[in-house]
Amino acid sequence: MGKPTGFLEYGRQGNPGQPPLERIQHWNEFHPMLPEEERRRQGARCMECGVPFCQSGVQLAGMFTGCPLHNLVPEWNDLVYTGNLGHALSRLTKTNCFPEFTGRVCPALCEAACTCGLNGDPVTVKENELAIIEAGFASGAMEPQPPKVRTGKRVAVVGSGPAGLAAAQQLNRRGHSVTVFEREDRVGGLLMYGIPNMKLEKRFVQRRADLMAAEGVEFRTSCDVGRDVPARQLLDQYDAVILCCGAKKPRGLPVAEGVNGVYYAVDFLASTTKALLDSQLAKGTYIDAEGKDVVIVGGGDTGNDCVGTSIRHGCRSVVQLEMMPKAPDGRAADNPWPQWPKVCKTDYGQEEAIAVFGADPRRYQTTVKGCRADENGALRSIVTVRLEPRVEDGRRIMAEVSGSEEELPCQLLLIAAGFLGPEDYAADAFGVDRDGRSNVATVPGLYSTGVEKVFAAGDMRRGQSLVVWGIAEGRAVAKEVDEYLMGYTNLT
Repeated sequence: MGKPTGFLEYGRQGNPGQPPLERIQHWNEFHPMLPEEERRRQGARCMECGVPFCQSGVQLAGMFTGCPLHNLVPEWNDLVYTGNLGHALSRLTKTNCFPEFTGRVCPALCEAACTCGLNGDPVTVKENELAIIEAGFASGAMEPQPPKVRTGKRVAVVGSGPAGLAAAQQLNRRGHSVTVFEREDRVGGLLMYGIPNMKLEKRFVQRRADLMAAEGVEFRTSCDVGRDVPARQLLDQYDAVILCCGAKKPRGLPVAEGVNGVYYAVDFLASTTKALLDSQLAKGTYIDAEGKDVVIVGGGDTGNDCVGTSIRHGCRSVVQLEMMPKAPDGRAADNPWPQWPKVCKTDYGQEEAIAVFGADPRRYQTTVKGCRADENGALRSIVTVRLEPRVEDGRRIMAEVSGSEEELPCQLLLIAAGFLGPEDYAADAFGVDRDGRSNVATVPGLYSTGVEKVFAAGDMRRGQSLVVWGIAEGRAVAKEVDEYLMGYTNLT
């Protein structure tokens, strides 16, 4: 709601960012928050729009717009404007388990649907959200909320990404005894090892894990369910099991198989984060891009993270390949508000590449056709080929352009081409079925798998997606599991 005329009086002001050449010298977040008075003005920009599309979370033209969590955006924007951050915190955490994560890494579906953005700049919803939760932690308001009564029911959650953590938080606060199993050495899943530190500092992930542990959630790290821990053990010892293992089977690149110097993006990013946390990037402890010509296959967020990480390593050059054509710089006529804007964006990694190397690293409608290695099998260059859209047998495809091959120097090739679903062993261990996209199949509209007391949520169920969707699915599966265990639920 905010100030009725605020959107006319105040311009959008986002959290300022350090200049690219400064921020690449470190691995910390680089967007300091606005002063309180300016933040209040940003809250004031929220309009009395009547229909708050920002909190709708609906699918339009094949893509979602508005918040999947249905956050009470106008309410807490108004409370930011009036300076009542304590009340804002209670409204924000009513729907969002982890605003400190979405306030940093969410692509802000809410802002894409903001009515203020119809003829101007949307409200800084994401940054207002972050300001609320960080003020809550700073003031001491984010205290542990252990349940007053335990139900006697035990729940195992496999995976500690956004979905697993959300499910664990909700079920624990309901009174069930929750144990979270994580195969890595730290809690957080993709929040810990899939997102670089400069986007989400890992101290904030650990802060939340510590808070949940103080509320009674048990975390068991370095426990690989389906390998180290038999599925039968969990089925025998717990009243319900929730699979939140993510979609971590990467899409490969056949032409690069067997060549030294080719890695999946997720392994590259994880090795950097782990080395940063364990040893402050001691040499030899991670996949190093220093002094190398880096080529990244994939034009999405993960590819951009690889660009920013490679630059911080000190790479010699970086190129990012994207198979599809460049999106338009502005909305097309068939992509009106409040649909998700299908426009080209230049993210932080690309900004840094432009600052360091003088050019945008992205090459559109291009893919890798071959790899060339030296006598020892080490990658020295790749061969790219241009692509063009064609229609064959009624299908639109990207086909090679004859004679468009080009050789690029490359000693480190990173594959960021998406994921094919969950890894097989965890799903197979519980005997759950798969759908046509290899994700864990659940009862239509629900989270139960058809296997007694086994549920699934997050990327493992829906496929590769956003942190906000992981949280939404974690909350939804918690509600279903609670009803399964108790016969009713008061979770929302």
